[in-house]
Amino acid sequence: MAGREHGATAVQERDRRRTTWAEELLGQLRPAGQDVRRVVSWLADAVKGTACLLDGTGARLAGRPLPLNEHLLADVGSGRLASAALQDGGRHLRAVRVGGPHSPPLAVLVVARTAPFDAETAEMVTHTATVVGLLLCARQTQETGRRLREATSALRLAILQLLMVEDTVSARRVAAGLWPGLLDTDTVHLYVLQTRPEDRERLAEECLELVGEHALVVRCPAEDGHVIVLAPAEATCRALRSYVAARPGTWLGGSTRQSLARTATAYGQAVSALALARCHPDGTALYAERTHPERLMDRGALLAWSARLLRPLDVLPRHVRAELIGTTRLGLEFTAVRAARILGVSRNTVRARMDRTAGLLGADLSRLSVRAVVHLALNTQAGRDASAAAEAAAPPGGTVRLRDLLTAPALRTWAQELLGRLSADPRNLRGTLRAWIAADGNAERAAQRLGVHAQTVRGHLRGVEPVLQRRVLATGSDLYEVVLAHLAAGDLDTPAVDADE
Repeated sequence: MAGREHGATAVQERDRRRTTWAEELLGQLRPAGQDVRRVVSWLADAVKGTACLLDGTGARLAGRPLPLNEHLLADVGSGRLASAALQDGGRHLRAVRVGGPHSPPLAVLVVARTAPFDAETAEMVTHTATVVGLLLCARQTQETGRRLREATSALRLAILQLLMVEDTVSARRVAAGLWPGLLDTDTVHLYVLQTRPEDRERLAEECLELVGEHALVVRCPAEDGHVIVLAPAEATCRALRSYVAARPGTWLGGSTRQSLARTATAYGQAVSALALARCHPDGTALYAERTHPERLMDRGALLAWSARLLRPLDVLPRHVRAELIGTTRLGLEFTAVRAARILGVSRNTVRARMDRTAGLLGADLSRLSVRAVVHLALNTQAGRDASAAAEAAAPPGGTVRLRDLLTAPALRTWAQELLGRLSADPRNLRGTLRAWIAADGNAERAAQRLGVHAQTVRGHLRGVEPVLQRRVLATGSDLYEVVLAHLAAGDLDTPAVDADE
């Protein structure tokens, strides 16, 4: 009777121990665990030995190093043997294949101890191999998912970069494979959302869930806290505005509807609007439709002039011409560093392309007035085929020159009204602005001309922005409009950019 009681007690103790280690092993599958290295370390402690996880080549993935015969490793890893046990000197080793019998091997789990493996420790090794296999499969699935998300994100960025350089054909071709019909449109809105850089991933994921396949969502390559949304449908704007209004610390800037070929213009508008979004209660600002100088010029004359100015680029191969024009437009709209990030090239590449464009056009892009004029020409011809641009007919009066465009009565009236807003300020904001533009945006040189401190010039320029409702301290469309206003009003000399002057 005593023997049976002792035997029953031993069985109970063994079952209790088995329950304990099984619970510990299953605990490694909890979300807080799920660490292969921790599981291998646990096994080594549990069997009072050493454990190591090897890949098919024998490279160590986890645990302490354990030598294993390469032939035995190959046999177990390939599935010819599900497991193997051997004695090596004073050590007892067990090697178990990790992974299903009909799937490629994930790894080989090797365990060594000085005492022989009894039924319990052998069972611990087998079950641990199963847990390790589950964790490796999960990690592999997560890695595959991560790579898929990264590849998809890279494709979205590539589409945006193609649109930025007006290559709409290639952009549509790339988009058609994953998002059929997304770019089967002639016009779009572009939105830029801003949050803290550390919150951008969440913002991007939530935007993807919000718009689905109805818009292109891109993590901005130029600004860490920005997410770009290119949307054909008006409904996207309403959805984004509701989203931002419910999330303090998030802002939204949007463009007017633009053609696909003018995506770079739309981006500039959205960024400009974003700067004002912080001042609005709902955190949203859309680019205001206002009178732009090019709309006050004769359309036919403007097309003919801009085509003639850009004609030296027409001799280039089509893809080279598009590359130079797209890069130069972005380089004029933003800094070279920002343009480089948007296009996915180096800033030296941006500067080299802009220098080549400037050389072909005979334009000194270090001059602010020249930059404004070339910006006008590039935006006028944006989206137009090179052959169509070359065929742009001059009006009956003959060759159109820049000064002919700038003397249009409507344009001159607009310029005088815009700059006249500065006259009410006793600080002579208009004189400071004119001297700063004449100094090509250099505050120190403008200060020398005016006999004041450079900080005074910068302070006056900050005062100009709310009066004109345009940003002049940042390069881009707003600044170039102000420069054209000075040219039209006669406050600055017309730059010599016409080829035959």
